[in-house]
Amino acid sequence: MSPSRPALRLSLRRYLLLGLLLPIGVYVLLNSLSLYFDTRDAVQTAYDRTLLASAKSIGELLTVEGYDAQARLQASVPHAALEAFETDLRSRMYYRVSDMNGEWVSGFEALPPWPGKGLPPSPYSALVHFYDDFYRGDPVRVAVLLQPVVSEHGRGMAMVQVAETLGLRQTLVGDIMIASLLRQGVLVAMVIVIVIAVVQRATRPVRRISAELQQRPEGELTRISAPDAPRELLPLIDATNQLMGRLQNLLDHQKRFVRDTSHQLRTPLAVLKVQVQSALRGDVDPQTALLEINATVERATQLANQMLALAKVEQLRQQTDTLPLDLAEVVREVALDLSPLVAERNLDFELQDQPMTVLAHAWMLRELVRNLLHNAIRHSPAGGRLQITLQVEDDQAVLTVSDQGPGIASTQRERLFQPFWTGDVPGSSGLGLTICQEIVRALGGRIALINRQDPEMGDHAGGLDACVRLPLAPAAGPRGESDQGKITP
Repeated sequence: MSPSRPALRLSLRRYLLLGLLLPIGVYVLLNSLSLYFDTRDAVQTAYDRTLLASAKSIGELLTVEGYDAQARLQASVPHAALEAFETDLRSRMYYRVSDMNGEWVSGFEALPPWPGKGLPPSPYSALVHFYDDFYRGDPVRVAVLLQPVVSEHGRGMAMVQVAETLGLRQTLVGDIMIASLLRQGVLVAMVIVIVIAVVQRATRPVRRISAELQQRPEGELTRISAPDAPRELLPLIDATNQLMGRLQNLLDHQKRFVRDTSHQLRTPLAVLKVQVQSALRGDVDPQTALLEINATVERATQLANQMLALAKVEQLRQQTDTLPLDLAEVVREVALDLSPLVAERNLDFELQDQPMTVLAHAWMLRELVRNLLHNAIRHSPAGGRLQITLQVEDDQAVLTVSDQGPGIASTQRERLFQPFWTGDVPGSSGLGLTICQEIVRALGGRIALINRQDPEMGDHAGGLDACVRLPLAPAAGPRGESDQGKITP
């Protein structure tokens, strides 16, 4: 199959010009047609009055002998009688006088007689009708007048026809139309110039912003500054700035991820290389070398997995396809997965939960609970107590993971959530709490680590509470009574 051709796209300036000038052009065209017909009718009416005056002038020169059916019409109409009505040489006038039976009396005998019978209603007081015909191959306008003729010796009725060629009428209509079209052309030209100037001025901020973006160096995602932009463009500029901000965050995260990965993985790989070389030289026995290599690989694997998890959090943050999930169900699944670690340290594990729905990605919730619970298991003394509590407070889902570890030293509190900060915990990558904090931020919540005081231990910490607050899903809350129980792996 051949590749589909891109659709024709108009620029904003062309779109505005077409949108403004096309209706104006259609209006001018329709107005010109209307003006033509109106002008033709007006000229027709004016010259028809001249024909009527000519017919009446001829009718006044007629005489009659006899009455009614025996009436004989007589006419002595000189051609000079029509010269007063001939404007110039572009038109000629002809006349024909006949009786009511159509018998020719005077004038141009070849002029076609009136083809109708009787006269239709007319706006004129006289019995007159106007129609179009041909004489000697030329189109003519004809006025037919029924003229009563009365004299001392008789009374009768005459039919007077006066015809005029259309040259002068057509010339006059053409002159009027040309003058009108010239004025409308000047008006359209002025409108085009004004519209182009206005469109150019209105689209100037768009062209400036486009030129500014094209001149930017690669990778520059600073905000667009457009103080002179019209109000209609402000939403687009704000949305573009927000998009650039998100892209900048993604680029910064990518750079940070690459920098941290290259820095953090270099150390375990260097250690692994030294251990392999030492084992090849025989400096240590094979069993010890394999154990050391295995520990190094495990630390490198844990570090790589957590760094990938941190990158995935940033990726999911950009997505909006969150789903309503039951936080209690996720907590139970993760607790069941980590139950071997709980059993290994012989911890007294308790879970107090109730159904509550939050909007999140399933992986985010599982990773959050897994890291919090894994830290609590690591810091809990063997045989100690480990508790997870789920409750609703102020339209928020509150997840609390409580252990009986040593708590947090005041010197470490400010650096708890910094990446790769391990404190005094051996074997830690320093990314667990960072992942938790980024997940909570992405879900619009808060996380806090609080030392729990034990009255029996005086001022010493009696453990640590990791408290996470997440907004409940809309129209969601506890769907049942608190289901408290004690789980012993």
